[in-house]
Amino acid sequence: MNDTPSIAEKWISWAPRLRSVLRIVAALMFIQNGTMKLFAFPVGMPPNGATAPLLSETGIGGILETFGGLLMLLGLFTRPVAFVLSGEMAVAYFQFHYPQSFWTVVNMGTPAVLYCFLWLYFSAAGAGPWSLDARRRK
Repeated sequence: MNDTPSIAEKWISWAPRLRSVLRIVAALMFIQNGTMKLFAFPVGMPPNGATAPLLSETGIGGILETFGGLLMLLGLFTRPVAFVLSGEMAVAYFQFHYPQSFWTVVNMGTPAVLYCFLWLYFSAAGAGPWSLDARRRK
């Protein structure tokens, strides 16, 4: 008998680590939405490059995206933070995108929908092995 794992078995064994990679990459992109709103970095909000008033709905969204995104990047308190961020993205989609059109390609809501379901996934699946949540469990 051959005890050497197949390529498919080796690849499947990487699933938990790739979950961590997905979380890290998604968080790095998500944080940019918040820093744009709060700090005009790397660019300010359209149309004039401004920042959002801190206690406005957009400002609160920026706080959630920046600091919730940072927690997702670190993989700290992943499940509850991801659940809150999923809800934020659902609200963003239905409040700002959906009224413009049913079709996400028309209403520019594709990122909001994808982040909504991505964060919902992490709220159930957890952060993966490369996270502070995993280190806290040890």
